[in-house]
Amino acid sequence: MSSQFRTLMLLTVLTVFIVFMGRLIGGPTGMVMALVLAGLMNFVSYWFSDKIVLSMYGAQPVSEQEAPELYMMIREMAQRAGIPMPRVYIIPSEAPNAFATGRSPEKAVVAVTEGLLRLMEPHEIKGVLAHELAHVKNRDILIQSIAATLAGAVMVLADIARWSVIFGGFRGDDEDEGLGIFGTIAVAILAPIAAMLIQLAISRSREYLADEMGAKFAGNPEFLASALEKLGYATQKIPMQNVNPATSHMFIVNPLSGGGWLTLFSTHPPLEERIRRLRTMAYTG
Repeated sequence: MSSQFRTLMLLTVLTVFIVFMGRLIGGPTGMVMALVLAGLMNFVSYWFSDKIVLSMYGAQPVSEQEAPELYMMIREMAQRAGIPMPRVYIIPSEAPNAFATGRSPEKAVVAVTEGLLRLMEPHEIKGVLAHELAHVKNRDILIQSIAATLAGAVMVLADIARWSVIFGGFRGDDEDEGLGIFGTIAVAILAPIAAMLIQLAISRSREYLADEMGAKFAGNPEFLASALEKLGYATQKIPMQNVNPATSHMFIVNPLSGGGWLTLFSTHPPLEERIRRLRTMAYTG
């Protein structure tokens, strides 16, 4: 099963899940309200998510005169990817990381931290940029934004379910109208977990695909593999400050990364596995 098809299926499941929750909590009226909520959140995400996340991290636009080498590398990778030259931003953070945003390749932005530019060798920066432009070409940022807002709609519905239990607003035992108190409690507890797992599955599948495609754009899988090794070490030593968990999936490596069982709930695949796959690509040609 391809990553694209799996992503489409997961987004479909998440959307159906929202409608199902609305039906269980509030009957036909709740189902309509759930659809309206999901649509409203997706509208905001589609038109304004790039501006929101850039301002969240204090990213500033830079001109070609200010960062000629960075522009040269991005232009080269964009030409190889067959997409327009994106806008370029720099994030004032010593923590090395990068992300891409924008609702389409024509509206794309690539943002890198000051720390990444200081830490990486030119060929490693090229590998990172190629990965981010692979996300742009695949329209992953739009997909991730939709997934995040749909998951947010699930969280809102779960909150409604909890409050309905507290204030007795559930629909009793009428099968056509709702779940009853015990079913509503179950939805309130299980729904956010299900939404999170679906969102993580989408994020992880897109990262593997961007690694593979980015390695081809860069011309050598080792460029990205080496960069990921450095990023894995550096993010532990220089953590990014004031990271919003809702945006952690956008970065090339998780700025909230942790070890052990926490990796089960990470928006990114394990770095070791990503590096292994890239080096297998390099070995097999």
